[in-house]
Amino acid sequence: MAAEVEEKGFEHMGLDGRLLRAVAELGWAVPTAIQARAIPLALEGRDVLARARTGSGKTGAYGLPLLHKLLGIKEASPAVPQAVRALVLVPSAELARQVGHTLRRLAAFCARRLRVAELCGHSDLADQRPVLMEQPDVVVGTPGRVLAHVAGHSLALRPCLELLVLDEADLLLSFGFGDDIRALLCHLPKIYQTLLVSATLNPELEALQELVLHNPVQVVPPEPRLPGRAQLQQFQLRCGSEEDKFLLLAALLKLRLLRGRALLFAGSLARAFRLKLFLEQFGIAACALNPQLPARSRCHVIAQFNRGLYDFIVATDEEGPAEPPRHRPARGDTARKGGRRGQSPQCPQDPEFGVSRGIDFQNVAAVINFDVPNSVETYIHRVGRTARGDSPGTALTLALPDELEGLRRIEDALAAEDGQSLLQPYEFRMEEIETLRYRCRDAMRAVTKQAVREARLRELRQELLNCEKLKCPPASAASPTPTPKRENVPEGQGPTGGEQAARLREPPAELPLRPARARPGTAGHQLSTWARPGTAGHQLSTWNTWHTWARPGTN
Repeated sequence: MAAEVEEKGFEHMGLDGRLLRAVAELGWAVPTAIQARAIPLALEGRDVLARARTGSGKTGAYGLPLLHKLLGIKEASPAVPQAVRALVLVPSAELARQVGHTLRRLAAFCARRLRVAELCGHSDLADQRPVLMEQPDVVVGTPGRVLAHVAGHSLALRPCLELLVLDEADLLLSFGFGDDIRALLCHLPKIYQTLLVSATLNPELEALQELVLHNPVQVVPPEPRLPGRAQLQQFQLRCGSEEDKFLLLAALLKLRLLRGRALLFAGSLARAFRLKLFLEQFGIAACALNPQLPARSRCHVIAQFNRGLYDFIVATDEEGPAEPPRHRPARGDTARKGGRRGQSPQCPQDPEFGVSRGIDFQNVAAVINFDVPNSVETYIHRVGRTARGDSPGTALTLALPDELEGLRRIEDALAAEDGQSLLQPYEFRMEEIETLRYRCRDAMRAVTKQAVREARLRELRQELLNCEKLKCPPASAASPTPTPKRENVPEGQGPTGGEQAARLREPPAELPLRPARARPGTAGHQLSTWARPGTAGHQLSTWNTWHTWARPGTN
């Protein structure tokens, strides 16, 4: 039955006509394997546990039945109150914005009936409260941010929630959002439909499945974990030294042996910045995706890459602390000053950061693993950034001698049915690029630890200068102290002329301290502040000058 639906198209699934128009606008002619099997089950109201590889259309698999159900609720009773009826939990802020954008495109022809809002770290809680006051139909966000709004009583989920979606559920757990999800379940109603979607199904998900799923239907399409050889070509290139690895990368990109835009993965943030600075030595423009920057800045970098402003983007894996470290070292601790001299600053990573999975980098022709991934799953998620949909792609992994063991594990896990490795050797003659070796050595010497440290600090400093909050003046500066109004004193009740003159002769009690405006060479030239008569700092000549100026009837 699912195969027949996959061949015929979305129009035989019973979806709302407005959703079908949006699907046609997006160019989705035929549903993917996960969409063909998960959408009919979700429309029946069943809890679904789905597994599908990256780039297989998982967002559409739960987005279409979600929007169809909400439209049915609103069409059945026009007087139904506006409320949050669907919650989509994602592991990163970038993925939240992407999912929200996709849902809005699917609801393009019913935008007046359905509203979608994202809750992630690119905005403050106070800035997001007005959006929640409008009671959007669908809320997309990370578990930590959603729980913060629930605890702050700006988001109510218990009264009207109908559907809960956990996208990239395995990554939610690896990011450490398990406790937030369990705390969030206490604020949900007793009955609701759940769709759990993940690229992998591991034993760690079993405890989460028992909490959120009720008699679920497991959907595992018969598809490989990565596209086949006809769509995705995977290569490996073994390097003898670190210098050879940098030399090969410079030759591949400078000589355009790999055509199209590429996504480069490094093992750490400092290494990613070193790689970016190294490419700049050869005139190769690249941008680094820094997890220490706010989500809005990272999404801006991704948008620039998707628009074609950069051909290469350097990123790191999604593994990172679920929360920034809260421990503040004691005074005198070396960690407080960034460790040893010359080391990169240890800034906390954004807990809502994720790159190698979920983010839709558009038109990525190649993925280059500059460092071998530390696990098979990480390799799959990295390579899954290319060869999405029906587009072809290339994956190249550079390996040092001490990285060969990890490369063998990846080859064994992804071996074909006949036992052959899918990672074919990349034939390259090193003697043909020996003329670039001296230039490569000079570039590597220029990219020192201090240069990497300065580049990271420069990026953070530029982010502070571009911060919108710092551009706004403080409340005290924006609203100056108003001038006190002069009261209307009845005639005959005010001070007399003699009293006014006496007041002028007496120095004011709250006279502000400021430098004296005495010309050089005068008696009051050495006086730096005003002082009352009789005090230590009083200079008679300067005070007499002020007294003469202030005496009524004088010139």
